[in-house]
Amino acid sequence: MASVEYENVGKSFGAVRVMADISFTISDQKFVVLLGPSGCGKTTLLRMTAGLETIVEGEIRIGGERMNEVHPRNRDIAMVFQNYALYPTLKVYDNIAFSLQVRGHSKDEIKQQVAWAAELLNLTPYLGRYPKELSGGQRQRVAMGRALVRHPQVFLFDEPLSNLDAKLRGQMRYEIRRLHDRLQTTTIYVTHDQIEAMTMADEIVVMRDGNIEQLGTPEEIYDRPANCFVADFIGSPSINFLHGEVQGDGGAPVFRAAGMTLPLPQHSAAAPGQAVICGVRPVDLSVSADGPVKAEVILVESTGAESHLLLSLDGHEIRAVSQGRVKARPGEVCGLSIDPATLHFFDAASERRID
Repeated sequence: MASVEYENVGKSFGAVRVMADISFTISDQKFVVLLGPSGCGKTTLLRMTAGLETIVEGEIRIGGERMNEVHPRNRDIAMVFQNYALYPTLKVYDNIAFSLQVRGHSKDEIKQQVAWAAELLNLTPYLGRYPKELSGGQRQRVAMGRALVRHPQVFLFDEPLSNLDAKLRGQMRYEIRRLHDRLQTTTIYVTHDQIEAMTMADEIVVMRDGNIEQLGTPEEIYDRPANCFVADFIGSPSINFLHGEVQGDGGAPVFRAAGMTLPLPQHSAAAPGQAVICGVRPVDLSVSADGPVKAEVILVESTGAESHLLLSLDGHEIRAVSQGRVKARPGEVCGLSIDPATLHFFDAASERRID
């Protein structure tokens, strides 16, 4: 087990610059998620860590040792791919055992290690089957078992759940996190799914266009997003943005937009006259008949446990999430209550958070 350090890492493909000056450290035994939209550089950074892409700028260190010139097989890492990458002509036992067989381990040691991994991943009944005879979740566990038996310093996961259906993804999130908690091996996990990031990570690295937008715990990133991009990317349904202005109002400054007047957080750095963006998460909007803010109902979607409402607020579409089932029809007017403590304010020009 080891820490992973990135120092001024950059990458270009021809004339296309995909990453610049990436610097951060993943502590030993941490589960860190690289999160961002397609093309943001997260998979490229993972592949550079694995040695599948060359490191041409900066330095990557694993356990304090520089990896730039180290061959992938000598980096003491194990990678789990999106497409499982199993050998279709080998049974589950031999797929898991393959790397140990190549390294010349004894048959008894291989048998012991395969049995250990299979028990850990609930694969023991399937050791005699071929990959085509397994479900998607079972195939992914076989890929994980193949990585486990190597006992690497670092596990690398490249969007391992994207090929699974929603129910299986939920199960596998639990399995991967449970496995990490048991083994305590440093883990780097790439995904574009913010639910995976929020539920699995010790720390999240949010990336965009080859840059780090924010690094922190899931709670830090959700509660205090550094900018509008992070606020919009984290949270489902997405955050509502209201564009307005700070006004003095003869006393404490307030935010005015979309027919609303909202107080700013105490000691806010926003100044009267400043154009700002107010972020309101749908779950922080309380729907009630007597709410002081009035909005017209456009659409109501029920998930059973919750109601998702699309509303028109002074001509602006916003979303609200209410526990239980809301009895409202399109065209009706409902009331909204907003707790000022849950609001997020960003500078309209830079889109950076205002504290």
